[in-house]
Amino acid sequence: MSKAAPKVGTVYLVGAGPGDPDLLTLRAARLLMNAKVVVHDGLVDPAILAMAPRTARMISVAKSRSRHTMKQQDINALLVREALEGNDVIRLKGGDPFVFGRGGEEAEDCLAAGVTVQVVPGISAAMGAAASAMIPLTHRDSASIVSFVAGQCKGLTDQNWAGLAGKGRTLVIYMGVATAEAIAEKLMADGLAPDMPVAVVENAARPEMRVLRGSLAGLGPLVAENKVRSPALIVIGEVTGRGDMMELKQVLEMAR
Repeated sequence: MSKAAPKVGTVYLVGAGPGDPDLLTLRAARLLMNAKVVVHDGLVDPAILAMAPRTARMISVAKSRSRHTMKQQDINALLVREALEGNDVIRLKGGDPFVFGRGGEEAEDCLAAGVTVQVVPGISAAMGAAASAMIPLTHRDSASIVSFVAGQCKGLTDQNWAGLAGKGRTLVIYMGVATAEAIAEKLMADGLAPDMPVAVVENAARPEMRVLRGSLAGLGPLVAENKVRSPALIVIGEVTGRGDMMELKQVLEMAR
């Protein structure tokens, strides 16, 4: 009699959202609460990790700008290896796995190895940060176009960012804290007005969230003087001023 083929596990690419456990999707929460193997990023909130069973094997693959616990190709190989050993794997990522989460690379390697992949979307960091700060990324009177860019990309100064921000447009920059000064200089060199409003949202959707506002010309000092740390996003455009007004109105209403 021939032996049965060994069971191959499934890799679930799960978006953990911007931080607050209440913002997980129901499917993400269910998968996490029944997990046996969880491979997670460093910025996933500890309260979300605590939803996994105590018996679950938790594997951190935290990344920072200066230090990586594990290279991306090694993370991909880890997911494949665990699945080929018969384990269902929850690959837990901040925000959405397919928005600057490198979920596409992980999915491609898993599928190439014959491993089934399921993607569980999450609230993206941009949407979570903007909503938490009451910044409408689009507004009928202010913006009908939204662009997402990575602030730590290679060849930053060689790229043409003209038209990404300005009248009627909103620009959201991921991973831009360390390069905020260069980003501002680049955008102004490409034609954006120095007085364009900006907002920096740190620790979105968490109790320690901060929202800092200023102008494009002052973005570098705003980040440096306030010692902004990741996770944080930069929002550039007229809509950031609307968020300021809505926050003020809310405070006044609560004070009545």
